Amino acid sequence: MASISSPGIGSGLDVSSIITSLMALERKPLDQLETAESKIQSQISEVGKIKSALSKFRDLAAKLASTDFWRTSTGTASNSAIGITTSSSASPAQYSVNVTSLATAQAIAAPAVASSTATLGAGTLTIQRSGGDPFDVTIEATDTLAAIRDKINAAGAGVTASILNDGSGARLMMRSDATGAANAFTTTVTGTGLDGLTFDAGTQTGGATRAEQAADAVATINNLPITSASNTLTDVLDGVTLTLNAETAAPVTVTVAPDTAALKKTLTEFASAYSELAKLIATDTKYDATTKKAGALQGDSAIVGLQTQLRSMIGASSGASTAFARLSDAGFEMQQDGSLTVNSTKLDKAIANLSELKALFSNSSLTDPSLDGFGKRFRVVASNILGIDGSLTSRTDGLNDKLKRNQKQQDRMEERLAATQKRLEKQYSMLDAKLGTLNGLSSYVTEQVAQWNKS
Repeated sequence: MASISSPGIGSGLDVSSIITSLMALERKPLDQLETAESKIQSQISEVGKIKSALSKFRDLAAKLASTDFWRTSTGTASNSAIGITTSSSASPAQYSVNVTSLATAQAIAAPAVASSTATLGAGTLTIQRSGGDPFDVTIEATDTLAAIRDKINAAGAGVTASILNDGSGARLMMRSDATGAANAFTTTVTGTGLDGLTFDAGTQTGGATRAEQAADAVATINNLPITSASNTLTDVLDGVTLTLNAETAAPVTVTVAPDTAALKKTLTEFASAYSELAKLIATDTKYDATTKKAGALQGDSAIVGLQTQLRSMIGASSGASTAFARLSDAGFEMQQDGSLTVNSTKLDKAIANLSELKALFSNSSLTDPSLDGFGKRFRVVASNILGIDGSLTSRTDGLNDKLKRNQKQQDRMEERLAATQKRLEKQYSMLDAKLGTLNGLSSYVTEQVAQWNKS
């Protein structure tokens, strides 16, 4: 009898409860493994959060270590006739810009017809931009003005067609997709009824009427003449793009200056990222005497070591700048809880001395580490810690290995418990049967004794 279908019936013993109690004792080592598993998983999760926070902090440190970041600039114009955008290659400067005329695109209009459903004739319309390849558009006798428009737009000739209803009828308009004299176009036709679509860009004559002539923009920058096929000047000033929006009656002052707002924003984000990381580590490593509970990584040498290293670096000095020896000199102040706050007044003064603030973060020395800026220092340290051989990577690998060993131990324990339960059920099944037999024999003997006593 391998199992008990109704344990205790023969003996009167509560066999199920007995086996359950015994198995509860046998399971205690497994319960401990499961508790340990939960703790390891919590540790892996918290190390992952710290790695993520450190990665964010490293990226901001790398940004501050970059010389391009400190060239972040902004452009302003004294009149909306000029738009300006800048890149990291722009240098602080001021320019006087005067716009004589804007670049325009050639546009022509065919004679008016009754409506967009009218037909013109049959033949071939050839569109050719200056110095470009010709594009042929085949026009059927049944093609309406709207159909001709659609065929021109599908030709890929760099010309867009549309229909204008100007009161006298529907007129087919053709306009160059690009401004500038070099993008003027000529149209010729073969066939019948299509003469109204012709136009010679050289003579400005034809069956179509010139609505707008292709022309280059004409301007001056610091009194130097500039011409451009486009109203967007991208290659005139290094790192600066000027957009000509309108002609000007007087020179417009365009200024390129450091973008102090963007610089301060990133510097503040750097302090916030450090604080986020520091608070996370503090929470994970603390012991709460009131609740008598420890953080998931309390006593973890890798995490405590990281905490110590970061605090030491924040308070360290550097020879990178002649004006600022420490981060606190530029307004980055360490608090009692380990966080880093920004003294806005001190930081504003430091930004006013931009070259020295830049050195404090981005200076780099191949021979003397004490001359390295804090951006480089934190970037290098964080990259090493997060690297393939870094302490956090090793800690994560170690915890994952520990978790795997725990799970293997649980699997083996589950197998042993299953075998133990099977053995106990077998033993108690046999005991139950024997006790049942003995109980039956006891009843028989009692009955016999009773009979003897009567006789």
